[in-house]
Amino acid sequence: MLELRPNCECCDKDLPPESAEARICTYECTFCADCADDVLKGACPNCGCNLVARPIRPADMLAKHPASTKRVLKAEGCAPRAA
Repeated sequence: MLELRPNCECCDKDLPPESAEARICTYECTFCADCADDVLKGACPNCGCNLVARPIRPADMLAKHPASTKRVLKAEGCAPRAA
């Protein structure tokens, strides 16, 4: 089950469970669309995996399986990915 982490690891932007802006990698590292596209160029800085849109859990299932409240943040932020 996906954790649905609550924030972008780079800029700490809130990403509620219903957010269409959330991007994740295969390990569930979580980023906002702006950081994923503009800064990271679609690749996770932690593992190198591609970043894709995070699925949105339906409200009835969210009540049964709540999203994580644990915030993960890279203290140094995210450096732009080299071209």
